[in-house]
Amino acid sequence: MTILSAKLRQSTAAAVLALTATAVSGAALAKDLTITVWSGGTNETESYRIENIAIAADLLEREYALRGEELNIKVEGKYDFAGWAEFKQAVTLAAEAGTAPNIVVSSHLDLAPWSQAGLIVPIEDYVDLDAWPLNDIYENLIDITSYNGQVVGLPQDAESRPFFFWRETYKKIGYTDEQLDELPAKIQSGEYTLKNVFEDAKKAVDMEIVEKGYGFYPRPSNGPDYAQFYQSFGGTLMDKDSGKLVLDKKAMTEFYQFFVDCVNAGLTRKNHLGTDWNQWYNEVATGKAATWHGGTWHYARYTGKEGLSDFFGNIQFSLIPAGNAEGHANTITQPLAYMITKQNDEEAVEVAAQLVKIASEPRLNSYHAIKSSHLGISRQQSNVEFYANDRWAAEATERLLPFANAQPNHLKYGQFSELMYKGLETAWTGTKSAEDAVAEVEVEMKAALGDDLIVR
Repeated sequence: MTILSAKLRQSTAAAVLALTATAVSGAALAKDLTITVWSGGTNETESYRIENIAIAADLLEREYALRGEELNIKVEGKYDFAGWAEFKQAVTLAAEAGTAPNIVVSSHLDLAPWSQAGLIVPIEDYVDLDAWPLNDIYENLIDITSYNGQVVGLPQDAESRPFFFWRETYKKIGYTDEQLDELPAKIQSGEYTLKNVFEDAKKAVDMEIVEKGYGFYPRPSNGPDYAQFYQSFGGTLMDKDSGKLVLDKKAMTEFYQFFVDCVNAGLTRKNHLGTDWNQWYNEVATGKAATWHGGTWHYARYTGKEGLSDFFGNIQFSLIPAGNAEGHANTITQPLAYMITKQNDEEAVEVAAQLVKIASEPRLNSYHAIKSSHLGISRQQSNVEFYANDRWAAEATERLLPFANAQPNHLKYGQFSELMYKGLETAWTGTKSAEDAVAEVEVEMKAALGDDLIVR
């Protein structure tokens, strides 16, 4: 479907010279282009992933009209895909047919395979990363959208996956409001760990403040969140020197054992995985669970559909606590990225890159961040009043984003993640002990990943 269209008088670097020469001779030159944008994992609240490209087109129209240069661009967007699998298949098939959209918005994890396949081009070849607004983007986000030594895409948004606490439950087990306000800093410093989470959740269950199985209420399906707990116990996802994925058996075992202990102590349900997401959202947003983990974008769901009117009065949030002395408090961000696809029309590629650059400006990106409850991508967004005055955006950015890392842009990381979760599920449900589950994961990872895996 078409989201927005705009006429744009703009030229690429090559066309500017031609237009200038033509203008001097008194002739007029105009060109029409259609720039298509496909966005995965997107719903109506995230429509600015596409709308900002159209706004960028309008801005460039005004700039280049003043120069007497005319390039009319129609921006067409599509986000109504059935799911991630359908979206990625559609992008791949379109590329094979030579009809790929000019701009793709997808997970940074797609940068590696799509770069390797020649589907996308490095955006650093078309924009100046040292100039505004790109030089203001957080360096860790630029690192996340890089692959094989090149900046391949640009972060479209940022998010984080915090730990949540229901304040009233914690007050009933003995915490004061002041202590709850200090909790995020204590988690960041390593003073409050997952051991403390376990102890406090157990108090809430034993005192019947929450039902059995609701002391710690994790997300009910696989996701980047679980890699955070691996890191909490000292696990490393990728070796920086070799670029290989890492299975730290001790860290993985302790990560699994924490969840096993939560199940055995009645803090988490044994059959929790597979819980309906609508049920899960409602339960955590109404105080049924003492602690849980989720995404920053959940704020929109809690305060919207679930009707939580006073988020900050009811919920405290933090980094994921450390699990032991070898681990650290952490959070994972999985930004979607703007990617420019390879096209026969080089002029269209350059124009698409310019639109992405403008869409990355702080004010425009803030429209998306606030509407969708994501986080900003650049420092100056804290000086955009619209963004800075939103309490959730401001506090989540300061508390989480500077400490965020990401899953590696590795061709085989998807397999690593699936096998890690499979092992967790095996231990969680009691099919195998944590040690035996990790032993099985080791065998399967060695077979699937081969020389791309380091086992410690």
